[in-house]
Amino acid sequence: MSQPTKARVLTIVLNYRTPELTLRSVEAALREMEGLEGGITVVDNDSGDGSFEKLTQAVRERGWNRVRVLQSGRNGGYGAGNNFGVRQGLPDGSSPDYIYILNSDAFPEPGAIRVLAEYLDAHPRVGFAGSRLHGEDGAYHQTAFRFPTVFSEFETAAATGPISRLLRRYIVALPETDEVQEVDWLAGASLMVRHRVLEETGGFDERFFLYFEETDLSLRAHRAGWQSVYLPESRVMHIGSVSTGMKSWKRIPPFWFDSRLWYFTKNHGVLYAALATLAHVAGALIFRSRRLVQRKRSDQPERFLGDLVSHALRCAWHRRLVGRPEAASI
Repeated sequence: MSQPTKARVLTIVLNYRTPELTLRSVEAALREMEGLEGGITVVDNDSGDGSFEKLTQAVRERGWNRVRVLQSGRNGGYGAGNNFGVRQGLPDGSSPDYIYILNSDAFPEPGAIRVLAEYLDAHPRVGFAGSRLHGEDGAYHQTAFRFPTVFSEFETAAATGPISRLLRRYIVALPETDEVQEVDWLAGASLMVRHRVLEETGGFDERFFLYFEETDLSLRAHRAGWQSVYLPESRVMHIGSVSTGMKSWKRIPPFWFDSRLWYFTKNHGVLYAALATLAHVAGALIFRSRRLVQRKRSDQPERFLGDLVSHALRCAWHRRLVGRPEAASI
């Protein structure tokens, strides 16, 4: 039986124009932080809609002494907002042992935070511990993943049974399990990170505005010898994509393509990034051929393939111009 944790936990909830949900999330986290040392920091990511004032007033009126609301001063994205919260440390100015990152639309259930902290206590080489996420209906939300590769790009785009079976070792999304499992990376909606990992890696890369930032951080930590572990006993209800509006996207926004390309380029090189895009295109062409034969409808956002290719070509052209005087205005 594990010993109660003595670690100091800093919970960070990033708000962007979701003050009511953020307060619900903080209330759930505050309940689960009872008996744990530390505090909760709400970072308003320059919402500009009165969120900061609403949150500050609500925290004061509710007498939440362990909660503070800070204004980041700019909307630099998910990684930048969390980095800002980490840099502030605990309310007394000291550094926490663990950082618990919680989305504003995620609500920890009984024991969820303690389970993560106690696991990190007991396993000193584990840098990341993640929860089992589920929707309001109880359905599992994808939580644990493999790192993306050229093969996974091809498999994802092809979405064809024989190809998926052949490349099953490269499928990014891992199947649901009730067992504790070491994984490559974990969804950032409910994720506890050892503070030492952030010190060693430099934290989130702020060139990622949104998406791929936790994948990149986990890969850098993995290369430094840190492990990521999925803990299904830690359960968190997650609505999903409230701040980003991803569920209602008709077309993928440019920042998603920026993040994807930067992830592959930064971690594997320009050639690998180009091969990953080509692999995705090849897989997509297979899927389109199959769809025509079987008369299946696609649930992919509008013009996704065209946007993916045009984005890659624009970035390649820009890279070609780098260093030339006429490129200065680009």
